[in-house]
Amino acid sequence: MKIMFISDIHGSYKYLKKALDIFELEQAKKLVILGDILYHGPRNDLPDGYEPKKVIKLLNDVRNKIIAVRGNCDAEVDQMVLEFPIRADYATIDIDNHHFFLTHGHLFDENNLPNLNKGDVFVYGHIHKQVVKEKEGIYIINPSSISLPKEGKNSYGIYENNIFYIKELNGDIVDSIEIE
Repeated sequence: MKIMFISDIHGSYKYLKKALDIFELEQAKKLVILGDILYHGPRNDLPDGYEPKKVIKLLNDVRNKIIAVRGNCDAEVDQMVLEFPIRADYATIDIDNHHFFLTHGHLFDENNLPNLNKGDVFVYGHIHKQVVKEKEGIYIINPSSISLPKEGKNSYGIYENNIFYIKELNGDIVDSIEIE
């Protein structure tokens, strides 16, 4: 199964539209959103194309394909306008016999991992930086931000056939890791 991962939209219609166009091109089955959907946060500059009302419409149109976790900039009022659950601070999914722990990164991160088993995949956002590594048998992945990257370019993640790719919005592969 092919899954697309995005994080830290921060209300950017411009970059979410690009990401959803890629979602269709990639023919992914599910879209995982790793938090910070509508609001840009008090420490961030306004992202290019900041139009949260348009972001709401775009996401609600694909609501049945979304798995979302709550980020530190997501509020209860956001759930009132989004027609899919922003599940909680984390969610888990199993794909191809791999256990994925999904979170935003403000509570758990690579230096404060939840209880995971060797071979599990920890995927988070929040830091707006690309991370792809294995640490003590746990795969640690951050696709960065689609709208406000702090290093590199706007990017997203794709998991397919036991490989996790980080790709720029232009489609170039930045990094990858095989999940064993």
